[in-house]
This record gives sequence, C-alpha cells and structure tokens, in this order.
Amino acid sequence: MYTGRIARFDAPGTPFQIDTVTLPEVGPGEILIRVTRTNICGSDLHAWHGTFATRGLGGQLPTVLGHEMVGSVEALGDGVSADSNGAPLQQGTRVVFPYFFACHTCRNCLAGRRNACLNLKMAMLGRADEPPYFVGGYGDFFLLPAGAVVYTVPDSVSDAIAAGANCALSQVMYGLDRVQQGLGETVVVQGAGALGLYAIAVAKARGAAQVIAVDGIPDRLELATAFGADAVIDINEVGTPKDRTKAVRKLTGGHGADVVVEVVGHPSAIDEGLQMLGQFGRYVEIGNINIGKTFEFDPSRFVFSNKTMVGVSLYDPAVLAQALTFLAQHQHSLPLDRLAAAQYRLEDINDAFAAAEDKRDVRASILP
Repeated sequence: MYTGRIARFDAPGTPFQIDTVTLPEVGPGEILIRVTRTNICGSDLHAWHGTFATRGLGGQLPTVLGHEMVGSVEALGDGVSADSNGAPLQQGTRVVFPYFFACHTCRNCLAGRRNACLNLKMAMLGRADEPPYFVGGYGDFFLLPAGAVVYTVPDSVSDAIAAGANCALSQVMYGLDRVQQGLGETVVVQGAGALGLYAIAVAKARGAAQVIAVDGIPDRLELATAFGADAVIDINEVGTPKDRTKAVRKLTGGHGADVVVEVVGHPSAIDEGLQMLGQFGRYVEIGNINIGKTFEFDPSRFVFSNKTMVGVSLYDPAVLAQALTFLAQHQHSLPLDRLAAAQYRLEDINDAFAAAEDKRDVRASILP
C-alpha cells in the first residue's frame, strides 16, 4: 500500500483541496512515480478557469491536475525492469514520461500517429475519489499505466530543468519538426512564455538564421533574447497588428517569416501571425486549446501566398528522448533554470496558481 497526498480539483473556480489517499497496489506493468516537481502549464490554468474542459476529453471530476512533471521510480509492477531505451529501472531512478498514453495497436498508432491514438488516455482525466487516485502531477505520487513510455533522466540534468521536457519542450520540438523548419530560415515566435522560450532555443538549434519573439512582458522579452532571439517586438511599443507585421517584414528584408509559431493561446494572434508569413510560410498552431473560440481572416492571402497552417496537439512519444538530449546538450548555454524558478509546496498550490495567473512567473513549480 502507498499513501500520499493529492491536490484534488473539484470544479473550475474552486480552491484545490489537499487529500491523503492510499493506493492498494501497483499492478503488473505499472510504475508508481514519486513526483519531485510538477510545473503549472497553461493548460492547467485553462482547466482551473474552466476554459479548457477536461470533461470534453472524457475526463471526470474531481480529478488531479498537473502533467508537466519529473519524478523517481517508487515501485515497479511485475514485468517492468527497463525504460523505453532499455536502460535498467529501479527504485530511485529519475524518469520523465509523456503524460498521455497510447494503446499502440489502433490504426493511428500503427500509422505512427500515437499522439492521435483512438484510445488515448491522459493525466488529469481520471477520478481523484477512487483508485488509483494518483492521476495527475499535483500529488506525492503518479501512477503510470502498463505500456507507458518512460525515459531515464541523465544524471547531468537537474529536476528543475527536466520538468519541462514532457510537455512544453517536446511540444515545440514536434511542432517545428512537423513544418520541417530548417537551416537559414526566419522564425517568428508569438508569445515568450515557457513554450515560446523553448521554441526560440529549438529553432536556433535547428539552424534558424533569425528568430523574432513577440510579447508584451519586459521580463519575458529579456528572457527571449537570452534564449537566442535575434530581435524582439514589444506589443506595448508596437501597438497594432499592422505595425507588428510591418516590423517583421522590415526585419526579414520585406519577405516575411518562413515559420511562425503561435503559443499565445488566444485566437486574435492567428490572423496577425498569418500576415507575418512570407511566400510558402508555415504556421504552427499550438496555443489555442479553448473550444469554441474563432477568428476572422482573408483566405485569399492564404491561397495566393501558398501558406500552410499545421495544428499541433501533443507529440510523438519518441520526441521526449530527443528533448532530454537537447537539455543535456544546451543546459550550460541557455538559462533553463530561470524557466521554473518559482517553487511552491503542494499545500501552497492555490497561491501558486494565483501567481501563475498574474504572470508573475514564467513557470511556477509545485514541489511535494
């Protein structure tokens, strides 16, 4: 039996409640993770507000939010002895894992689209008032189901740096790969939160000749430069979409960007981003997860300039191994430790969400 705490989420707009629960056993193929750090991601905030309805994905309430996490092996179910790369697992091994779980047998999985698994299960969707209880990252433990992908964290990579790998970093790596961003291209990143900062760094690592960041928070614009942005556009100084589009055109010699990445999370950014693209530009849409929101745009500009929009949800689980390699290689050249520098205890989770809501922190972290 394994007893620990969870931050129970009953309904949008209500405070988290700390409960102590007991998992009777770890079943065959399962892995019980002792959570060491879970970040507050934008989707957690949306769920907290009710604008991202987990019920729409088959989720139930009450639940446990939190998914961008890192932890160590607490217990291995029968038949589990190694991670997805074949490295041995034992109690205490530090690991990260995708927070969504594919069946590996449906038509989408077999076609290499495991992030679109027809039987997809996910953290934050299980019930917090019945076993296994530990169904999200805001708790002492998290139970990985049988067949989950899991990777050992390199000894050189701290928990603080590794925590962002299984959501923000892997997501933007997958998105830039989907549009085949390559050497010599210009990339615009709309939004310099955690995903945006990772996108800047990854785009540069993929050989972008120029990366332009767009945001309105001074600290984030400063961080964008530290993460590799060649130019920043402050929406407080360049106040209209038309002016910001002109600024991008000027910075790109009149051509526009090859790739634009949207990680603002508001539909008003989309038409602006599409206008920033040049001929054959590719738009990576990641941030808008709130159902029912719309925007208007002129489709003729889309057609005549041969633009492409790619929606990106989740990522192929194998990308997470690449994310760990990226962190190990770049941790000394990028200020990765500044992404989730704000730390809160589990019992202070309501304060942490309030701080994240006010954007006082790029990423707040919950440490049980």
